[in-house]
Amino acid sequence: MASQTVNETKKAQAKRALRSLAVGIAVPLILTLTIIILFGSGRKYRSLVKPFWFAPLWFIHLATLGSSFFMGLAAWLVWADGGFQGESDALSLYVAQVSLSIVWHPLVLVMSAYWLASVSCLVNFGTLFLCYLRFKKVNPFAKDLAKPCLVWAAYLTLISFKLIFL
Repeated sequence: MASQTVNETKKAQAKRALRSLAVGIAVPLILTLTIIILFGSGRKYRSLVKPFWFAPLWFIHLATLGSSFFMGLAAWLVWADGGFQGESDALSLYVAQVSLSIVWHPLVLVMSAYWLASVSCLVNFGTLFLCYLRFKKVNPFAKDLAKPCLVWAAYLTLISFKLIFL
């Protein structure tokens, strides 16, 4: 009888963990996907004569979704290890990073505000780097998930800066 209660408790904990994982990944992914759907057509961006190293728009959308997925998973790992509790600023940095990462599409693809996009990307990269440092203290795998996101943020910063001069 006691082993049955232990098994039921473990199943309930596993269900809660799986639900929190789904929410932790789905929220940033849905936000990113919504921004891409609303602002991702990029007619102005497509019509620009760009250098060969500019990624096509479909790749930018896909990589942004991938970055969002990785950061959501990394944040969930940090949350699961208790890294958002106490005096840590990891949660506020993560929320700021998600917020900054979703503004690139409207700034570049709709408003053509390349200066503002460059500044936003620089701040996003800095925030992402601080997330990386905080995540590193809590969960080494979460830190590793943030690395490709740092590379992607640096690439978007470079694109945004180069767009100023096109």
